[in-house]
Amino acid sequence: MPEKLHPNIEKVAAALRGHDVTGEIVVFAEATPTAATAAAQLGCEVGAIANSLIFDADGEPLLVLTSGAHRVDTALIAETIGAAKVRRANPDFVRAATGQAIGGVAPLGHPAPIRTLVDVWLDKHEVVWAAAGHPHTVFPTSFSELVRVTGGSPVEVER
Repeated sequence: MPEKLHPNIEKVAAALRGHDVTGEIVVFAEATPTAATAAAQLGCEVGAIANSLIFDADGEPLLVLTSGAHRVDTALIAETIGAAKVRRANPDFVRAATGQAIGGVAPLGHPAPIRTLVDVWLDKHEVVWAAAGHPHTVFPTSFSELVRVTGGSPVEVER
């Protein structure tokens, strides 16, 4: 990794260390803002990319870690968590909740804990790749580790 990291990457790295995550953050020369671009850079299946998507669930942030091969069914998620309405959050809402920009939102390293759901389909991959706080970064992990470090609930994200 470069000597000087973006502050968001440093926060994520500290959070990973605090949870005894041993996977090293990978920094790319090019941004990997989508699951497809990240998978192409890593040489893995798009389904092994854990997209960190922030939703507005009745005004509260909700983090859904979904396989890059899935689209989140917001009606199903609302039903699952008992919310009246779940919708994709706008960039300002995402930054306020996470301190990070869309395209690089990590599953942890946020200013405060965020309710988290983890797509059970990620468990099909031995290694899962998640963003590390910046669009140029990812780190390797596993489904069980994502659930552990985020305190997330394993769920189906699409019907």
